[in-house]
Amino acid sequence: MSGKGRKSSGQELKPEPEPQVNPYADTLKRLRDAFDSGRTRPAEFRLSQLRGLSRFLKENRKLLLDTLAQDLNKPAVEADISEIVLCESEIKLALSNLHTWMKDERVQKNLATQLDSAFIRKEPYGVTLIISPWNYPLNLLLMPLVGAIAAGNCVVVKPSEISKNMEKVIAQVLPQYLDKNCFATVLGGPQEATILLKNRFDYIFFTGSPRVGQIVMTAASKYLTPITLELGGKNPCYVDDNCDPQNVANRVAWFRFFNAGQTCVAPDYILCTRETQEKLLPALQNAVTQFYGEDPQSSPDLGRIINDKHFHRLRGLLGNGRAAIGGQSDEQERYIAPTVLVDVKETDPVMQEEIFGPILPILNVQGINEAIAFIRKREKPLALYAFSKDSKVVNKVLDQTSSGSFGGNDGFMFMTMTSLPFGGVGHSGMGEYHGKFTFDTFSHRRGCLLRSPRLEMINRIRYPPYSLRHQWLLVWLLEHKLSFPCSIL
Repeated sequence: MSGKGRKSSGQELKPEPEPQVNPYADTLKRLRDAFDSGRTRPAEFRLSQLRGLSRFLKENRKLLLDTLAQDLNKPAVEADISEIVLCESEIKLALSNLHTWMKDERVQKNLATQLDSAFIRKEPYGVTLIISPWNYPLNLLLMPLVGAIAAGNCVVVKPSEISKNMEKVIAQVLPQYLDKNCFATVLGGPQEATILLKNRFDYIFFTGSPRVGQIVMTAASKYLTPITLELGGKNPCYVDDNCDPQNVANRVAWFRFFNAGQTCVAPDYILCTRETQEKLLPALQNAVTQFYGEDPQSSPDLGRIINDKHFHRLRGLLGNGRAAIGGQSDEQERYIAPTVLVDVKETDPVMQEEIFGPILPILNVQGINEAIAFIRKREKPLALYAFSKDSKVVNKVLDQTSSGSFGGNDGFMFMTMTSLPFGGVGHSGMGEYHGKFTFDTFSHRRGCLLRSPRLEMINRIRYPPYSLRHQWLLVWLLEHKLSFPCSIL
């Protein structure tokens, strides 16, 4: 649910001259010293910090909901579900499974290593950095933070300065629930983020626009720092002729206009035949009226655009094609009506950038083959959707396209599942998280083999001088495995 628009995380990074004094040196040294001391490695420490995160959500629920309303006019239900409940589920999962996740993972051995102990150890990377965006300013900071803590890392979090009220809560309230020697918050905008990235981190997790993602990746490359990029893109939504127009309209409208469209996995445009479009338009109008009333601007269930910059960008897109539904705007409220555009061309600005607002263009295609060809010639999206009563149609779209996630006959409900990985592919990002996948993302999988200091006779066949007999025996030992475990360590 990242915020682009693209969201840019709020971090419009700019080249800056090298500062004479590193303002973050002391903070990073404090975290580095704590990590090197082994403080974050014991399971009990990690569990205590996760419990702290849980208390932060429980004890400040009203504050968090009020803050989200101030920044984005988020309806309480949407804020609770997408920002708080999902984070609570993530924490509960980590608390319940941490000991299992941390255990060494035994691996299969060949005969040459049969008496050895071979396993994968999950090690924390060290001092990590999480840069989060403004559109889900709590969710997109805490979700990766849960995994980073569970994996035993120290963490610097950089919330977006655009969601300024939530930034203040993260800076002033969250630290009361975490170990200050192991976790830190950095505030500020593009200049501060740019200087921060000049420092060495052991892992960087960034959610934002592809453009800023390239800057973050360049900064990470200086130290060969591993990185996760959650970047987004334009998410296609194919609607087949064989569908129930009202069911499709209900689902697409809710996912498109949720959080006023400021969701990175929202359907960004519809591909359908002109015949299906004619059936879909009245169904979409009915859905909008049912959800938000005759006057959506007065609905308490429709959010607002984050700031004036994004409002003006979105209002400019309303002139693309023709507004078959909506099209109204109010600068004072930063209100953009739920809008459906038709007669849109592929070359229009609304099709060149991630919309990140309550605007839904419809493009006409002749059928599924043309839709798939259209999707495949563009950058791989973060999410892709297909609606049809025919499962073969849904599976054809799934089989012949590529995207970070896929939804058949529904929107981004996959975001609610800790059992599914979430992340982009190609231009929409790299790496994955949610549930155990976040723990794995913030863990180095260290391959280990422990051999007895004795029994040297067994090793002699691998030493020079070489012989054909020893070579044959060594190859045989390397290629074969026992069907049962065996170890002397």
